[in-house]
Amino acid sequence: MATVKPQLILKQGQALVMTPQLQQSIKLLQLGAQELQTFVEAELESNPLLERDDGDAPGEGDQPLSETPEADAPFATDRAMDRLEVEGPEAAGLDLAPEAMWETDSAPGDAGRWARAGAAPSGDEIDRIEQAASDGPTLREHLLSQLRVSCSDPTDLLIGSRLIDLIDEAGYLPTDLSLVAQQLGCEPARIEHTLAILQRFEPTGIFARSLRECLALQLAEKNRLDPAMMAFLENLDRLAERDFAALRTACGVSDEDLTDMAAEIKRLEPKPGRAFGAELAPTVIPDIFVRIGPDGTWQVELNPETMPKVIVNTGYFSLLAKGVRSPAEHQFLTTQLQSANWLVRSLVQRARTIMNVARSLVSQQAGFFSHGVREMRPMTLRDIATQIGVHESTVSRVVANKYLACPRGVFELKFFFSAALQSSAGGETHAAEAVRHRIKAMIDAEPPNKILSDDHIAAALSRGGVAIARRTVAKYREAMHIPSSVERRRLKRKERPEIEATI
Repeated sequence: MATVKPQLILKQGQALVMTPQLQQSIKLLQLGAQELQTFVEAELESNPLLERDDGDAPGEGDQPLSETPEADAPFATDRAMDRLEVEGPEAAGLDLAPEAMWETDSAPGDAGRWARAGAAPSGDEIDRIEQAASDGPTLREHLLSQLRVSCSDPTDLLIGSRLIDLIDEAGYLPTDLSLVAQQLGCEPARIEHTLAILQRFEPTGIFARSLRECLALQLAEKNRLDPAMMAFLENLDRLAERDFAALRTACGVSDEDLTDMAAEIKRLEPKPGRAFGAELAPTVIPDIFVRIGPDGTWQVELNPETMPKVIVNTGYFSLLAKGVRSPAEHQFLTTQLQSANWLVRSLVQRARTIMNVARSLVSQQAGFFSHGVREMRPMTLRDIATQIGVHESTVSRVVANKYLACPRGVFELKFFFSAALQSSAGGETHAAEAVRHRIKAMIDAEPPNKILSDDHIAAALSRGGVAIARRTVAKYREAMHIPSSVERRRLKRKERPEIEATI
């Protein structure tokens, strides 16, 4: 029987070791702007050799990132990249007058607001905002959670996010949404389609554009939006004028019924958003700005406010080194110096990589920036990685938690990555999002007496150069909550009975 005994074996091999510095670089790459600021602030507090660069000329003891190849050795694969300067970063008694039916503190349906970076509340709003934050999720968080469950189509998600940003404290949208359609490069009907989905969210009445629409949404949910009630809502101005005789005539009801209808409306919530308290517009700070240049091309810039400016004070290091009295103190200073140098270089490398990804992205999606969502091209992480010469996982980290601001609005970088459909002619591929947009446009434009089946849509797209199967058309149609051709035909027959004679 063989005996087992310990022995020493010398073996040579290769392995990838994740040093603490490399782990830090990877971590910095996937941080968003606010998370990066928090991280850098913590480093400034813990490392005595790091200083904030206030933009003054470097002093005698200040050492910015070295321009020498030796100092940038950890990033040797990126030496061909362009050099980049990093800069810092809502009565009791029954009164039929509408203004006395509810207690209000502002007119509902006031103009909405776009989310903007750095929005600050007024002094008397601070307590209300903090109280609302402690009571649970904000209105925006509540609506976004419903959006993710209700919508799978990227266009619905994009439009839904933008409409959520437009909502005021009462839960109302601006009356005119044409600006949204213009910025996103889509038809107003596409905005209305998404809005119809959002108006089914809780609290009921949210996303209304007027008091009348808000009340109608709540009555419809209770199955109480009958013709008499619709007439009541259409004549709220008569109620304001206390012209009860005209209101009663318009509704076709008795005095008793009119009083009951007014009492029912009073029990509704005219400002559905106020249950969540006052809240600020979300602070979304874009990392990248995309503007049209003098030559007509799209120019890409990094937002300097998202790039912290830190420097290493080597003069202070030299001063402290003179007073070192033990190997432990020397090791501490050396470690802090290495950590400071690596952080500065990691910040510069992070900016370079984000810039290169952004340039490549804008180059490939120039059609979107010029013409809107219908011109989106298919694009994957691998496409960007191949073009700029980095690993696919690096691009994945760059697009995480990063935002791009352009004339069409602010978008998360992930939005620009879309699946591809092959061209029927063997040529250029088509972005799935752009194909979905074309399917929706075809259905919106179909005559009532000539409803398009999924087969007809697939054939039409094929003639237009998009190789797509009928089942794929059906999948995209269902994802956009569009009824089948049979259901659409039945619905339009109900809306227009005269169509029967022409079919």
